[in-house]
Amino acid sequence: MNNTIKFLVDENSSGKRLDVFLTENISHLTRSFLKKLIEQEQVKLNKKILTSPSTKVKVKDQISINIIIENDEQNIKPKKIELDIVYEDNDILVINKPEGMVVHPGAGNYENTLVNALLFKYKKKLSDVNGPLRPGIVHRIDKETSGLLVIAKNNLAHSNLGEQFSNHSIERKYLCLAWGIIRPLNGKIVTLISRDKKNRQLMAVSEINGKKAITNYKTIKVFNIKDIPKISLLECELETGRTHQIRVHLKYKGTSLLGDKQYGKKNIKFKKIHNDFFIKLNKLSGQALHAKTIGFAHPKTKKFMSFNSELPDGFKKILNLLENLSS
Repeated sequence: MNNTIKFLVDENSSGKRLDVFLTENISHLTRSFLKKLIEQEQVKLNKKILTSPSTKVKVKDQISINIIIENDEQNIKPKKIELDIVYEDNDILVINKPEGMVVHPGAGNYENTLVNALLFKYKKKLSDVNGPLRPGIVHRIDKETSGLLVIAKNNLAHSNLGEQFSNHSIERKYLCLAWGIIRPLNGKIVTLISRDKKNRQLMAVSEINGKKAITNYKTIKVFNIKDIPKISLLECELETGRTHQIRVHLKYKGTSLLGDKQYGKKNIKFKKIHNDFFIKLNKLSGQALHAKTIGFAHPKTKKFMSFNSELPDGFKKILNLLENLSS
């Protein structure tokens, strides 16, 4: 299956290598995969086929790339997986995704994703704007992050929601538990985010290139409990939705989320630690990050809708313990 995506180069991207530009704008595909597509003559610059990944792009260049999906990747099988549906009508779904579930197939995982569950329940009654690997998928959250996602049932709804994400009018609030105290307690983080130069699977703050990322945060409570390191309960509201944005921005501020194995400190050492807390911390299957609130204008009625969801069990147990110990 071929899926063509088109781009217009802006001033911020002028002078970048073609493969770098594509990697920054197609976050679900690796740079090596995109290089291969360029070498296979699947990329055009101003309607001319290119085969060199190192070609520099300029302002107003028109780029089109043909995403080739191998046959075995097309056969996404429906699978009966229970969905936590918060809201549903003829145009959209709002789903509370559990931690540990991948949103759409890729990287060898074609069976246990949200898409497999959606195909089982809705078959072809989903938007196909993003191709057969991502029916209905307008946006994503990380595998180990839980919380709310809006799904499009048709292309008109998908297009409208996509526009709201592009102009940053979507309301998205996350709750998280982070080590230490963020200074200042409330604020706005504005940086560029691009792929980490040392590890292409991670993202990092950059001073010279990448996509603009804006996170508004506020400290709801600081837990200062004997035998437990200081922990902050934060609410993060996104103005943009970059890959791993909250986790990258918290690392930039010198901290990380409880349970974050990718961006967290690998060896957090404690002189003393509360045994109950330590047990619950070790039971966290992912980072303590939950997409609690999502709000948007309904694509058909234009009425603003807002939804909230409960914290997952592991996050809730740690938070309840901290609350009880601090009272």
